Amino acid sequence: MAQSNIDSSAYFDGPAAVSNYAERTRRLVPGWSDLQRMTALLVAERAPEQANVLVVGAGGGAELTTFTRMYSQWRCVGVDPSASMLALAETALGPLNERVQLHHGYVDTAPAGPFDAATCLLTMHFIAAEERRQTLQQIRSRLKPRAPFVMAHLSFPQTPEAKKLWLSRYVAFAISSGVEPDNARNAASAMESNLPLLSPLDEEALLEEAGFTDTQLFYAGFTFRGWVTYA
Repeated sequence: MAQSNIDSSAYFDGPAAVSNYAERTRRLVPGWSDLQRMTALLVAERAPEQANVLVVGAGGGAELTTFTRMYSQWRCVGVDPSASMLALAETALGPLNERVQLHHGYVDTAPAGPFDAATCLLTMHFIAAEERRQTLQQIRSRLKPRAPFVMAHLSFPQTPEAKKLWLSRYVAFAISSGVEPDNARNAASAMESNLPLLSPLDEEALLEEAGFTDTQLFYAGFTFRGWVTYA
């Protein structure tokens, strides 16, 4: 991602945050494992058999592991600002590391490409709204013409009434997944206070401004949305 005034690396550099990242994400994001598989399938619709895929926000290695297991000839470049999370990705990949290059930093540190596809899951909601357009432009500039880009993150209507409703649904889902009620409510409060959240319509407008076309919503899991679009 591009540098922003939201220090996302701070969310993922503590030992506790790293050690329970995968389990915490499964509890908070509806259909997390299926979201990764759907992302791979959407990339595969247009990517060649030996695709080179850019993964923005790759720390933890979930997408990288899914992609390289599902498609044995894909090679991936992963970029993330958290060194701790990149170390976790390297551990998760194991022998699959031979088909992955990891870069510590933001999207502007990634190779120029051109890539056959790009993905960005659970990352954009950390980037200040005025800087997302630049981040999206950086991603698009690294893609081949008409290459797919898949992104998914927190995005829901931002009127006061709608925010209250959708955040209450986030809390309810987290509690139903085994998260302690106080922890779930605190997480929702922190999201509302600290993250530069946008509505789905605003997200789609930014994609268009960055030069992407034919944007399609493919995933909606309570407070999370996912789109596929094309360079």
